[in-house]
Amino acid sequence: MELRVVNNLLRGSGRPAGQNGGRHTGRVQARLLEVSRMGAQDALDDFRTSIQGLTEAEAGERLGEYGHNTVAREKKKNWLTQLIIRLRNPVNVLLIILSVTSLVTGDAIGAGIIGFMVVVAVALAWINEASSNRAAEKLRAMVKTTATVLRQEDSDDTAPAAAEGNDDTGAQPEAMFKPVRRQVPIDELVPGDLVQLSAGDMIPADVRLLSTKDLFINQSALTGESLPVEKFATAIEQAGGSALELNNLCFMGTNVVSGTAIALVVMTGANTYFGSLADTMVGERVQTSFDRGIHRFTWLMIRFMLVMVPMVFLINGLFKGDWLQSFMFALSVAVGLTPEMLPVIVTMNLSKGAIAMSHKKVIVKRLNSIQNFGAIDILCTDKTGTLTQDKVFLEKHVDINGNDNERVLELAFLNSYYQSGLRNLLDVAVLEKVDMYADLHPERNYRKVDEIPFDFQRRRMSVVVEEEYERHLLICKGAVEEIFSICSQAEVDGHRKPLVPEDLLRLQEVTLALNNDGFRVIAVAYKEIIDPKRIYSREDEAGMVLLGYIAFLDPPKESAGQAITKLRGHGIQVKVLTGDNDAVTRKICSQVGLEVEHIVLGSDIESMTDEGLADIAEEAAVFAKLSPEQKARVIRALHVRGHVVGFLGDGINDGPALKTADVGISVDTAVDIAKESADIILLEKSLMVLEEGVIEGRKVFGNIVKYIKMGASSNFGNMFSVLGASIFLPFLPMAPVQILVNNLLYDFSQTAIPTDNVDVEYLEKPRQWDLRNIGWYMVVIGPLSSVFDYITFGILIYFFHGWHNPALFQTGWFVESILTQTLIVHVIRTAKVPFIQSRPSLALLGTTTLICLIGLWLPFSFAAHAFQMVPVPASFLLLMPFIMVAYIALTQWAKGRLVRRFGLN
Repeated sequence: MELRVVNNLLRGSGRPAGQNGGRHTGRVQARLLEVSRMGAQDALDDFRTSIQGLTEAEAGERLGEYGHNTVAREKKKNWLTQLIIRLRNPVNVLLIILSVTSLVTGDAIGAGIIGFMVVVAVALAWINEASSNRAAEKLRAMVKTTATVLRQEDSDDTAPAAAEGNDDTGAQPEAMFKPVRRQVPIDELVPGDLVQLSAGDMIPADVRLLSTKDLFINQSALTGESLPVEKFATAIEQAGGSALELNNLCFMGTNVVSGTAIALVVMTGANTYFGSLADTMVGERVQTSFDRGIHRFTWLMIRFMLVMVPMVFLINGLFKGDWLQSFMFALSVAVGLTPEMLPVIVTMNLSKGAIAMSHKKVIVKRLNSIQNFGAIDILCTDKTGTLTQDKVFLEKHVDINGNDNERVLELAFLNSYYQSGLRNLLDVAVLEKVDMYADLHPERNYRKVDEIPFDFQRRRMSVVVEEEYERHLLICKGAVEEIFSICSQAEVDGHRKPLVPEDLLRLQEVTLALNNDGFRVIAVAYKEIIDPKRIYSREDEAGMVLLGYIAFLDPPKESAGQAITKLRGHGIQVKVLTGDNDAVTRKICSQVGLEVEHIVLGSDIESMTDEGLADIAEEAAVFAKLSPEQKARVIRALHVRGHVVGFLGDGINDGPALKTADVGISVDTAVDIAKESADIILLEKSLMVLEEGVIEGRKVFGNIVKYIKMGASSNFGNMFSVLGASIFLPFLPMAPVQILVNNLLYDFSQTAIPTDNVDVEYLEKPRQWDLRNIGWYMVVIGPLSSVFDYITFGILIYFFHGWHNPALFQTGWFVESILTQTLIVHVIRTAKVPFIQSRPSLALLGTTTLICLIGLWLPFSFAAHAFQMVPVPASFLLLMPFIMVAYIALTQWAKGRLVRRFGLN
């Protein structure tokens, strides 16, 4: 097939992913089956590329043709869609209905005020979310997910790609060409590109394998298979059925568990198998407990209003006889009881938290995870790079008796130098021995023949090199027990001797002694190949000669102990979940201040029931030698006991745990699969940064709960005031327009809550959604406001003849109501004594002061007539400070009792 035909097939009609999905999926399937039947060279020819890859110019042209390699992204909504989403919030829908009703019944001013509230709420949410998204996008740009691509180089003296060796197809050996490896952003891959794959990589597109070495792919994201699938590069002549079942194809969205490969990019973007299912992959995320809590509270207030408003309407209509006026009053009460600013306050708080965390180089991939951050009471973390430095030092290279041995270092160096898989910190430490490179001259004295990559089952990796006279040498390094199991001899002082069980015991004693001192030990073995061949496999790792071992020191971070102490002070237990051995883990944990009475091993967990594991998971602080699934299982066991769990990891084997945790945390330097699984990405791998994130999450939650407590208690108190006044007064206790203005001014005063300071004591322990806390504030603090409302009623009636002057009564209650509602914020915002022990932010102090001044000014202003207000006597205003002081003092006393008795704050 000519490239132009391929192009037409890939590009189709130019429609976006998801349209005509069934027909598109069939076309993708047909094309993949066709490529699967081709041999490696035929596939290269079909895409007009070569084993050397595309040139940069060709790649650029194809990028223009096919577009960027992106799928399954939430499309950016246009302004109209965003507006509709915000307006369909139940609170805003209710306010719009009330505004239209007011307009129909002739209350244009009331309708305007209600409509203005909706506009302000939507506009503030829009502006804050846009600001947060811009900050997050800037930080996302700092995190690049790349693929290793082979590109042609005109120069003849370029370095060969690292993944040399033979393939299992009979295609050209990779050692015969000299492409240049480049790290290219995944979204810039094009059909015809050649990509190099190794353990930990995500498959960046739909690809046809050209050469493989022990390649295992986890494709559970597409097929649901729990076990990795082995892939090969041979053509499948009778390819049919589902493309997912073909073992020479790999698909976007899957990841490499172990092994290496060179692959040809066949499909990109919306034309991949994954992209063809984009409509079903992109959607709204499942609500968190925080989302559900906010939703429940919103509907609680709305149901409360739906009960209250008809009662107010009927009582005023029956007692006063003016049904139209009673209806308008009930509508105004409905607006007053509606928590219309709740969505705005939540958005502003979360946005502020995301922006604050962005200043600390923390990328929040999901906004609501900020609050979950604050709710964490257990943080599970891997050991390497978190408790320890990201720098490992090679300290010892000794034979099996513990004596220094240069030959051990030489073979370890060659093994690390020629491996093409995922190089870990140990390999980096070996390769930093530059003197060894100068002595060995590996490029001149050795040639790589083949490689048997590392995997988590064997826990070892091997390379085969060709020495002089075409002799092949297989060099293997890995876990001590695994290496010993494939050795039949040992070499000491240049002489070989048969291995006996006593040798393993002696080796384990030396290894354990080093482990207890914090060293990590890797064994080194070799085998001289009598009959050289092109391809080697795991079966060749047998009958080897144990040469010795190398010992590494991964010292703890200086900040780790301090960070753990701080997290513990904030009510967070730190638990270590590592695949490393228990001896090294015990040493490091003790150095950073983690108490290690008992280490739970993966082998112990294997035989435990879920209930038994839940008991152990709560008690133990350190888990070692865990498999990826065992890490996730420990987290699930903690969930069963009601804990909110965060997990910090950056390795291939951390993916399941990151997905299982309430908050998955990874780092910019993590492997692709870890970054994709995380909710939050740190640009600096440090527990100190985590501690700051936890504090920010608690601040966000604390300020949201402040508004909810104030709204709930205020509404509950207003119920008693409005109902009582409606029964005994011959007129409405407050004009409908005054209720609306009161509510508008009060809401404005609350917009500064996201800037407020949060008490240090509140930040000391995890915070979760607690309706009991809110309920107690509502039933205790709410009625107190009614007490002072009734005191104000008495003063207005008996001292200022308010019974015969409805306008004065209504204006007087308006002034008292706006002052008490606004200033009591400073009492409820803290468990301490306001202003003395806990100070508000300047912004909150400023907005509340401004609203109080406006409330006092309105009865004397030019707008007084429009709002049906009259000037109030100066003597009444002089009484206000006494009422306010008494109200604040009584509320502070009641709040103190709640805090002391129920621990509410």
